[in-house]
Amino acid sequence: MRLKYSLFIALLFAVLLVLAACTGDGGQKGEDTAENEDPAAEGDEGTEAEGAEGDQVLIFARGGDSESLDPASTTDGESSRITKQIYESLLEFDKDSFEIMPGLAHDWEVADDGLSYTFYLEEGVTFHDGTDFNAEAVKINFERWADPEHAYAFADDGYVYSMYGTMFGGFKGDENHVIEEINVVNDHEIEFILSQPLGFFLQNMAMTYFPITSPAALEEYGAAINENPVGTGPFKFVSWSKDDSIVLDKFEDYRKDGLPKLDRVVFEVIPDNAARLIALRSGEIDIMDGLNPDDAASVEAEDGLELYEREENNIGYVGFNVQKEPFDNKDLRHAVSHAIDKEAIANALYAGYATPASVPLPPSYMGYNDEVESLEYDPEKASELLAEAGYEEGLEIELWTMPVARPYMPDPETVSEIIQNNLEQIGITVTIVREEWAPYLEKTMNGDHQMYMLGWSGTNGDPDYFLSSLLHGDNVGSSNREFYANDEVDGLLNQAKLSIDQDERASFYQQAQEIIADDAPMVPLVHSRPVLATTNAVENYVPHPSTSESLAEVELVD
Repeated sequence: MRLKYSLFIALLFAVLLVLAACTGDGGQKGEDTAENEDPAAEGDEGTEAEGAEGDQVLIFARGGDSESLDPASTTDGESSRITKQIYESLLEFDKDSFEIMPGLAHDWEVADDGLSYTFYLEEGVTFHDGTDFNAEAVKINFERWADPEHAYAFADDGYVYSMYGTMFGGFKGDENHVIEEINVVNDHEIEFILSQPLGFFLQNMAMTYFPITSPAALEEYGAAINENPVGTGPFKFVSWSKDDSIVLDKFEDYRKDGLPKLDRVVFEVIPDNAARLIALRSGEIDIMDGLNPDDAASVEAEDGLELYEREENNIGYVGFNVQKEPFDNKDLRHAVSHAIDKEAIANALYAGYATPASVPLPPSYMGYNDEVESLEYDPEKASELLAEAGYEEGLEIELWTMPVARPYMPDPETVSEIIQNNLEQIGITVTIVREEWAPYLEKTMNGDHQMYMLGWSGTNGDPDYFLSSLLHGDNVGSSNREFYANDEVDGLLNQAKLSIDQDERASFYQQAQEIIADDAPMVPLVHSRPVLATTNAVENYVPHPSTSESLAEVELVD
């Protein structure tokens, strides 16, 4: 039986104490132990394998907990990683790309004018609660996201479906909301009527944010659906011990024969990257995300372990709250941008698995503007701009720092320290603010910060997902934590969203990037190629560029 992670850490800590006593180093190398202590140590027994039928129990270790298990009400990647196993969307992406494949809909038709989409649904599919999946369930889900007055919208309980608004042009009654009607033709055929074309409508239908929840579960759990998810996916929800583990079991009536192959999946929180690697090497876990890039070479060369690499499909960045002093001053934003050494960050922390960024959009995306003049590292220029901004004598600011490793930023603490040192060189004193992951996301969404660190990973292969999500004025206070709103940028992004001419869309995005770069609401740091590792007992694991891959075909071998 696997040792519980807290026990493992306790044993490891005891060994380190003995070694420290023997070497006489006074424990100096462990001074930050309390700060990085694993919160899972106080968890319950949720990660134990008892209770799973069979012996295919996989433990997937990650750096932070999920925010919500109601997919459309969160933008958190750690939430999507879980909901991908529980829920299914009408369409899916291929295993290793953003190519559109059948999902709960086995076929679909698109009208020539791009204003009508008909989906033909799989028959004989049941939700985990035993109720039937059908076209009415699809309609209910889309209407609850679109209409704040819907009985299952739970708006009074704080539910916000920001990604729905971003990807479908707003909500019911909004001028640019593109879904005009949803018609149930029969139990297994549903039609979406659009008010105007949407260039990435099919991609949206495959996103992890828009899967189908059991209407019976929405009725039963109400606003507690975020902690009681019920879908049609390969795994069903068992338990959630906050900041410790989420347990999923095989759904015996899954619609695909022979799947899933695993009996149980446990998503365990181990905040420290190095601790996760120790757990992997000892056999306590089977898959770890957030491998330190510096460890990639040793993992690749080590018997018993396998190294995986995701495609470059993200942006790690520093964002300013442009509606809050002092970063409502563009000259100051430019000064800070010129003071941050992106090359040093990429070279020091990514071991060749990242490239410095000039715009939020990854280079492989349609509409990427490689002619945008990046605010390159130039301390002298930064000092000049600082004086022009009215801060010749310097100033004090706060930098909110991510508490967990993410694919776009495997060591946020060190990044924050590099930035702190960079800004100190031009007379800016930086206080690093640390919060737990869920409060961090909530407080930055509410605008409590001056300057913060975060990132974004693409989930549908379309540039709108990056640019509109992060920087459209309609998303201020949700995924737009810069509180940035520029009417010209919004207009360009809206035009790109509603065009079905891909060359025209690319031009709109290129123009928007030029304006965004000059306004400098954020400092794009790096585009990374995240690395992760498994034991060689794990078979059929395929990391997806979106960072949320199905584990339905994964199995453990001796």
